[in-house]
Amino acid sequence: MARYSPLTVNSAAPRVPWEVGEKLEYDVRFGRFRAGNGVMEVRGIEQVRGRPAYHIYFEVKGGIPLFRIHDVFQSWIDTQTLSSLRFHQDQDEGPKERTRRYEIYPDRRVFTESSDGDPAEHPSVANPIDDGGFLYFLRTVPLEVGRTYTFSNYFRPDRNPVTIRVLRRERVQVPAGTFDAIVVQPTVKTRSGIFGEDGKAQVWLSDDEERVVLQLKSDLAIGSLNLYLKSHRRGSGTGSAGR
Repeated sequence: MARYSPLTVNSAAPRVPWEVGEKLEYDVRFGRFRAGNGVMEVRGIEQVRGRPAYHIYFEVKGGIPLFRIHDVFQSWIDTQTLSSLRFHQDQDEGPKERTRRYEIYPDRRVFTESSDGDPAEHPSVANPIDDGGFLYFLRTVPLEVGRTYTFSNYFRPDRNPVTIRVLRRERVQVPAGTFDAIVVQPTVKTRSGIFGEDGKAQVWLSDDEERVVLQLKSDLAIGSLNLYLKSHRRGSGTGSAGR
């Protein structure tokens, strides 16, 4: 089992497999039924407390009869360290709605949650990552089939460690085409959510330098959630820290 820190790769001369303007669009299915659309995109580089940060946007919208889902995750990730600086979570899943706003301070290893009405600081970790930026973080990990990588940098300490099992290589067909892929199983130490322990999520990443998310499957309470890449727009390169 390997322990890995992204700073060993990214701190001196950050290289990332995405560019500003990259947009990935997905068909969303619950089980065998087409149920909506998803998008992941790098919207730009913005200032967060004086630090340049990638603005990452991830949305899933759709559903099946009697159950609708509309989740939006937005992350602001430091361009030099890939640490999370800000995280917005808006979830509307059937009868449940949840809105949370986090400010994350990597240097002091604390975070605040303004949405709970409590401005108090809570302990965090070094080089924190959040839910919204997790798939982008995953794209920076040097994946070797058969290995398991462990991390202790999820921004909420009680949900560590995060583990990533590299399962296999395979050829996968999605609406966007046919690709060589690396299949990984990421798990966050919580029972709920796409990457929770009960979800048994698997992610198919393109087996090339871009590490694009081609397909994602996770078991949720209402059934299997599946995302299949249908289009990939590369970024312009403007403001990119790694290309």
